[in-house]
Amino acid sequence: MIHLRRAALRPSSTRACGFPFDIPAVGATFDLAFADPVTAFVGENGSGKSTLLEALAIAARAISVGSNELVDDPTLAGPRALAADLKLTWATRPGRGFYLRAEDFFGYAKRMDATRAGLETELRRVEVEYADAPDLARSLARMPLERELAALTDRYGDGLDARSHGESFLHFFQQRLVPGGIYFLDEPEAPLSPSRQLSFLALLKHMVGRDIQVIMATHSPILLAFPGAAIWSFDAAPMRRVAYADLEHVNLTRDFLRDPEAFLRHL
Repeated sequence: MIHLRRAALRPSSTRACGFPFDIPAVGATFDLAFADPVTAFVGENGSGKSTLLEALAIAARAISVGSNELVDDPTLAGPRALAADLKLTWATRPGRGFYLRAEDFFGYAKRMDATRAGLETELRRVEVEYADAPDLARSLARMPLERELAALTDRYGDGLDARSHGESFLHFFQQRLVPGGIYFLDEPEAPLSPSRQLSFLALLKHMVGRDIQVIMATHSPILLAFPGAAIWSFDAAPMRRVAYADLEHVNLTRDFLRDPEAFLRHL
């Protein structure tokens, strides 16, 4: 299912100068069509791929999994300016999905554990406060807290911090990718080993069959290999769709693995 069909930068003679409009790939007027369930943005650092991804998430009013909401994060002032000049065309506008920067996940896991600890503290307080109360009163006081704890346990088990960073990151996606959603992911490979990246691909493949759409910025040759993904390069203006086999990321990685010494002897 393709929920978001198109994103276009409106022509403007009054647009502000500076970041992010001075980035060649995103500063010129563009009209980007989304025809595939998985779209990958690729390019060198500073090429604008994450900036456009952030702007798309803001324009789509996606919720943020990170420690700051998209509308409040001061580091996203530039993408918010870009989002204001975007026109999005939808086939359907889902109420599910989110935006996630890999570096924000650690803060999210900490918040979930703090929520769990707070609920457990409240349960202990209820036991003390209702020690002499009838069983029914104590049970009613405990009920909403126990339900919230049960929901957290059902979704996250012993807690995201009970696993390694990569394991908890993958487990998060297993629990939070739901059918019919649209997901904006910035470098989701960051905490994942190569084998976990393959597991992530398998999860995406399964969920694409359940009508999700994913737009991600990535450097990973493994994630870029997702079958049927549309790959857009930001290394030149205007951005252009490229084949997997033509990607510098792929060819450089392949050449390095074939003969590391050819690269390392020049260090």
